[in-house]
Amino acid sequence: MLSQYGRVDGVEDSTTLSDAVDTKTTGLTGRCPRRYWNWVVQMNEYQKSRFSLNMVRSMFNTVTGKKIAIFGFAFKKDTGDTRETAAAFIARDLVEEQARVHVYDPQVSRESMFAEFKYTLNLSEETKPGLGELVVTSPDAYSAAQGAHAIAIATEWDEFKTLDYKKIYDSMAKPAFLFDGRNIVDAAALREIGFTVYSIGKPVGMK
Repeated sequence: MLSQYGRVDGVEDSTTLSDAVDTKTTGLTGRCPRRYWNWVVQMNEYQKSRFSLNMVRSMFNTVTGKKIAIFGFAFKKDTGDTRETAAAFIARDLVEEQARVHVYDPQVSRESMFAEFKYTLNLSEETKPGLGELVVTSPDAYSAAQGAHAIAIATEWDEFKTLDYKKIYDSMAKPAFLFDGRNIVDAAALREIGFTVYSIGKPVGMK
């Protein structure tokens, strides 16, 4: 459960999903002391799970039975790479909280998503019966968001900047939450539409 992830001393709540250490590109693996490497792994897990925890807390401390749309599953835009992607951790945590997760990514297939669940998180039908029903892959962002209580932007795909968010808002359950883990949308404009917006990494009220 998400309650296991408490505050870590010296870490601000303003960290975005982008701030998790990219162990694939930094060259840290195999080159740093074991204790430091363990700290890096722990902090990455903490940053990704804290995003999910903030979502649950903001949504009246429960997402049980609620539909949550995740926009993006790739590690970063313009790639289908899902290794260590934050979206997998977010989906895992929300499923553990009994949410219904609908994921849209323009390049990542359902097979790749579930392969990442199993490889990185040991999450599969064997370890979590019913996983295939709790995590749905949507053909587009509008389908993912329809009837959802919240949207989490997990990958900075350019198309997420230009979606018709008024159309999306009208199709969602209310209150409609949007959690921007990449700081790519105009939070002020979305609040004008009616969204409750959390731009992770920015104080509440900032654009």
